[in-house]
Amino acid sequence: MEKISLNLKGLGCANCAAKIEDRSKGIDGIDGVVLDFAQSKLTFTYNRDSGNPDAYIDAIKKIVDSLEPDVVVETWADAEKSAPVANPFAVRHNRKELIRLGSALAFYIIGILMKEAPVLHATLLMFAYVISGYKVLTRSVKNILRGNLFDENFLMALATFGAIAIHQYPEAVAVMIFYEIGEYFQDLAVNQSKNAIQALIDIKPEVAHVLKGGIWVDATPESIALGDTVLVKPGERIPLDGVVSSGHGSVDQSALTGESAPIPIAVGASVLSGSIVLNGLIQINVTSTYAHSTVARILDLVENATAHKAPTENFITKFARYYTPVVVLAAAALAFIPPFLLHMGSFSDWLYRGLIFLVISCPCALVISVPLGFFSGIGNASNRGILIKGSNYLEALNTIDTVVFDKTGTLTEGHFEVHEAYTEPGVSREELLSLTALAEHYSNHPIAKSIVRYAGIHPKLEDNLGYEEIVGQGILMLTPKGKLLVGNRKLMHARGIDITPIDSPYTVIYVALGARYLGAFDVRDTIKPDAASAIEKLKAMGLKTTMLTGDHHAVAEDVAHRLNLDSFYSELLPEDKYNLVRTEIDAGDRVAFVGDGINDAPVLAGATVGISMGSIGSDAAIEASDVVLMTDEPEKLVEAIAIARQTKRIVLQNIFFAIGVKVLVMALGTFGLASMWMAIFADVGVALIAVLNAVRILRFNPN
Repeated sequence: MEKISLNLKGLGCANCAAKIEDRSKGIDGIDGVVLDFAQSKLTFTYNRDSGNPDAYIDAIKKIVDSLEPDVVVETWADAEKSAPVANPFAVRHNRKELIRLGSALAFYIIGILMKEAPVLHATLLMFAYVISGYKVLTRSVKNILRGNLFDENFLMALATFGAIAIHQYPEAVAVMIFYEIGEYFQDLAVNQSKNAIQALIDIKPEVAHVLKGGIWVDATPESIALGDTVLVKPGERIPLDGVVSSGHGSVDQSALTGESAPIPIAVGASVLSGSIVLNGLIQINVTSTYAHSTVARILDLVENATAHKAPTENFITKFARYYTPVVVLAAAALAFIPPFLLHMGSFSDWLYRGLIFLVISCPCALVISVPLGFFSGIGNASNRGILIKGSNYLEALNTIDTVVFDKTGTLTEGHFEVHEAYTEPGVSREELLSLTALAEHYSNHPIAKSIVRYAGIHPKLEDNLGYEEIVGQGILMLTPKGKLLVGNRKLMHARGIDITPIDSPYTVIYVALGARYLGAFDVRDTIKPDAASAIEKLKAMGLKTTMLTGDHHAVAEDVAHRLNLDSFYSELLPEDKYNLVRTEIDAGDRVAFVGDGINDAPVLAGATVGISMGSIGSDAAIEASDVVLMTDEPEKLVEAIAIARQTKRIVLQNIFFAIGVKVLVMALGTFGLASMWMAIFADVGVALIAVLNAVRILRFNPN
């Protein structure tokens, strides 16, 4: 399947966007249609062997033209090359629009003041109506010719014509003026929201300085090949992943990880695209093309997050599909049934009440604010180094009641350190360290490396007269001083060495020279500094915490006790972890599993939400999980859940507020207690408030 993305330049109507997406799904031969209103981006897939992409694009263009004739459809690649052009109908916040609306409002106010001069009064009001409403009227005529009777422009025109028909001239004009003013501010808020979201994920370098033929030339990151050398100046973003070949300084990786602390770099250091060089002139040897770079993968994840819609979004889409027709039918019933069938009151009175229904028949407040809210949550999380692959996963984070952690690399650092060194009487610390470092120097085992690092001694390699690594036991080495043994208790017992056992649940390495026991090392995988506080905060959120590990029971028990976990399971194989998580889910729990994204792929996929952490730049982690924490800090999970909860809270606020106000005004209108002024507030006023409320998610600080 091939994927195509289209840019719908000038798309300003969220309700129309929902209709475009719905109708595009009906095109034969394409699948996976998603329209992201926040980016004005429509994406679909098709089978390259059985379909013509140009034909599909033309079909989508016809749908867009029938609903939004002023919107320009172009491929996403062409959109990135061309300069953005504001569409005069969709992007109304410009000087010309302010003059138009200001003039209409001035004519209206003067007309109201001239009430004692009927002709001048009516003339000024008509001027105000035409100036403010000619765009609505023009679009409504076009939409009628296309068969779109439930378009908001047609309904607004019908509502104001109805008000004029019953001689409510000032109110008809006021409705049109304030509808357009409300649309102006609504568009302003939506576009500012879009820009704010885009700014959060705008981490793509626009240009790279690449060495060609001995000179530096500017090129796009996409055109640079593996092995090329690029130059990055202070203040510029690193265009591609690579290794520093010249220079030194520091980089800001906050766009990738959310951590603002500078990272020092020097020759030989690996650097990631999207990072900003703070100081120093850095030359980098490119190790990945742009398509496979860290920044490209992050952008792809965030930009395509809208392809996985939350259940709340799907509900609102279905709700909006039926809301407008139902309200319009209710308006017609309210206008005609009471006066003609029930003989209650005058037709003009009931028609006015029905017109109130027409004004609030567009569900824009919902279809704008709900997806904008979820995308704002995803954008906020991305800015903090938390990649959420879809709004469905963001919403799912609200539902979890249990967090299950892998141990190694998740709650612990994932690399070993010597906790303590023990020497026998008559054995100097220097002797123990030097002999052990000599033996462990030749091993690639993480424990061996930790001991060499702890010793800090460069051994005399010529003292190695023979070396054997015994699998599952340790090392046997011949030295000028005799046979050196470094390993576990099993190795010592096999060679008949009497040892002093060390009481530790962790890994203990014993050392002997000949038949003489020298001492031991207590080697531990250290707990991450923020692990305890993260567990405490998760429990304060009302979540159960569990740890799964393949490590020994005593080690697991010690870690679980120190972190105050609710439960733990030890000595597990990967399939055991999967079965335990599935058992909890089958019992009704909603489980988030946190692992490294590589060894735990099955359980990550089987959990309610799979979360990988400490995996910056890891393809396996991104593929296996639903949420990627770009640093190895457990507290990032707390931030992710807090953002998810705040997002859901604001989305629900908007839903209840929008529906509640509309239902209240319709109820009041039914009994003659509401005016068209209230209806305008229930339409564009509520939409504007809902958009501004949704944007609050961008500024939410979970800490």
